Order: sequence, then C-alpha cells, then structure tokens
Amino acid sequence: MPNSEIILINISGDDKPGVTTAVTGILGKYNATILDIGQADIHHTLSLGILFKVSNQSDSGNILKEVLFKCSELNVNVRFTPVNINEYDNWVGRQGKSRYIVTILGKVITAKQLSMVTKTVSEQNLNIDSIIRLTGRPSLEINDENAIRSCIELSVRGTLLDKNALSAQFMEYTSELGIDISFQKDDMYRRSRRLICFDMDSTLIKTEVIDELADRAGVGEQVREITESAMRGEIDFSESFRRRVALLKGLDEKVLVEIAQNLPIMEGAERLISILKKIGFKVAILSGGFTYFGNALKKLFDVDYVYANELEIVDGKLTGNYIGDIVDGKRKAELLRLIAQVEKIDLEQVIAVGDGANDLPMLNIAGLGIAFHAKPKVKANAQQSISTIGLDGVLYFLGFRDIHID
Repeated sequence: MPNSEIILINISGDDKPGVTTAVTGILGKYNATILDIGQADIHHTLSLGILFKVSNQSDSGNILKEVLFKCSELNVNVRFTPVNINEYDNWVGRQGKSRYIVTILGKVITAKQLSMVTKTVSEQNLNIDSIIRLTGRPSLEINDENAIRSCIELSVRGTLLDKNALSAQFMEYTSELGIDISFQKDDMYRRSRRLICFDMDSTLIKTEVIDELADRAGVGEQVREITESAMRGEIDFSESFRRRVALLKGLDEKVLVEIAQNLPIMEGAERLISILKKIGFKVAILSGGFTYFGNALKKLFDVDYVYANELEIVDGKLTGNYIGDIVDGKRKAELLRLIAQVEKIDLEQVIAVGDGANDLPMLNIAGLGIAFHAKPKVKANAQQSISTIGLDGVLYFLGFRDIHID
C-alpha cells in the first residue's frame, strides 16, 4: 500500500441528525475504506470517531477539506490524525487477545468507584475498549429506593496477569465501596445462556419458610438453634433438616396454605423471570426448602422445574417426616447437571443463583454462578455476587440494557 493513507477523524459537538451521513457520504465519494467506527451520545453531545483508509494519497487533501467545511456548516468540531500503517497493523494484531466484560452495579456509581475499578483493570495489563451504560439515565427526583440503580459495562482486552488477585481486589471493593463487580470472559457462552436455576428461600422469596412454619408450630427458637449449629459446622445440612422437620409434627396443613398464598417475593424477581422467559430461558427452582411452596412459585412465574423437599402430610397434619431424598448442596448440583442434560444445554450456558453455603456446589459448576445477598464467606467462594439491588441485577450481568427491556 505505498500510496495509501490512514486517517482518524474525531468529531464532537451538539448531537444532531445527519452528521454521520454527511461525513460517510464524503468518504464514499472518494472510495475510502472504513477500518473502524464508533459513536456515543452523552447528554446530547456527540462523540464520533472514524478510522479510514484512502488508496490514493492525492484524495486525502480533498477529503479533509470537504469534511472540514461540512463540520463547520453543521457547527461541530473536527480533528484529523494521521495513523502510521505499521502502528495500525500492530493495533490489529492486539485484537486477538482475550476479551473480558467488567460490570459495575450499584444504587449509584461515583467517580471514585469507577476510578478504583479501572485502576485495577489497568494494573492487570488490560485495556478498556469501550464503556457503555446499561441502566437508564438517573432522575434526580426519584424517591423509591428500589427504583434507583446504576450499571456500567466495560469491555476490556489483554493478557490477564492474575485472575485470583483481580477477583480478590474486586471483592474488597464490593465491601468497601458498596458496589457489585462482575468479571466475565467475553465469549459465545455469555451471550447464549439458556437455563437459570434459583435457590428459593432468601433468594426468590424474602423469607426462610421453615422459620415461619416453626414460629406457627411454637418451636421457632429450637429450629433457629439447630440452624445456627449447622451454620457453625457442628452438624451437616441433612441432619439439621431432619431435626427441624421433626419439630413441625402436628402443624395443620392450613398454615402451609396461608403462608404459600402470602410468600414475600424478592425485589426484581418478577422482572428478571418475565424477561428471561420471553427470550426462551428455562427456569428451575432447586431448593433445600419445601415443594409445597416451590409449586406455588411455579404457578406464579411459570417455572419449568421444581426440586425441593416434600413434607409428609397425613389427615391434614404434618407428621414430622419427609418423603424422598433430601435436597442438599450436593443434590442441587446433581439436579442442575441433570436438567442441563435433559434440555441439551452446556453447563456454560447455565446460570445459578443462591444465597447459602449449600448453594455453592451449583454456583460453582454453572457457567455463571451468582451469590445473591449472601454472607461474606459465600460471596468469597462464588464466581459473582449481587448485594446492592434486587434479582433483576442478573439481567445486567448478561448485558441487557434498560432501553431494551422496559
């Protein structure tokens, strides 16, 4: 390409119709080849970049002159930068490096938060290619706490130096700065998730049903003591489950009906599931809780699969026993694998969401495992976490934008 020339055009100013059409029309007149193009609009202000190659250097002067006149006519600013061909070739060569997506999610995102995240990205030898906002522009007058959220997505590229160090730093920021940070490889699986598996208690609903049942049976204190013993590692989940269910003996089935009719749904659950169902997702509930309540949610959300523990009921009363195998952490992971096989879905296409330690096995085998409003130890051992907003935060980790889904 001895006579060819590469030039970068940067245009900025008030956004208005026709700028891109006018400039590309001039380039087309001289048979220029567009090598790269990008455009953004921030508060009615245009930022447009076009990298083009012209085969005949004698045409470049005419192109620059006509673009300059047109930009003056449109009252926008323009800057021209010649690009060395070797420099361009080196830049193209770097495009083969791994790409990642960093998602920053919170009620609001401050300059300090963004600065610290991007500093960590830079220290890991990653370069930011683009930054986009996934949430709508925030209103200054919204008083509804649940309606306030902000999400920014960074597309980065490079050779990652130390993923463990990056994850540890991001985990520290989530505690210090009150934001959620997701780091994912930007590959075909991120854009082709097809199955989402939820824990139920304290994930899809805001309560632990067994605690409510225990309170109604007058054994709330004893059940909570067993739960705390299990959390301390003194007994395993299965043993704690048997002891707690035994204490519910004699409870009237009418209590289950009442609780099932008044389950407190987690913020963002309806929005998340309705969107995912519309685009063809399969939805599963894999719970250490009870099928009685999982089936109520199945009807509410059109859930495809429910696996939980079945309480034995005789003559309208709980017997203190259960039917079938206990759904513990290991069983949840097995069920996730089974559903993926039945649906002919790769594990990388599966999302798992839960809050407890018994959710970690399924969170860690899913392509995207998310600890939701979980304790620090659970968050530290999960791939991703959400603690700042409701369940619909999962949509932003998938790259959805408010403008497309609301």
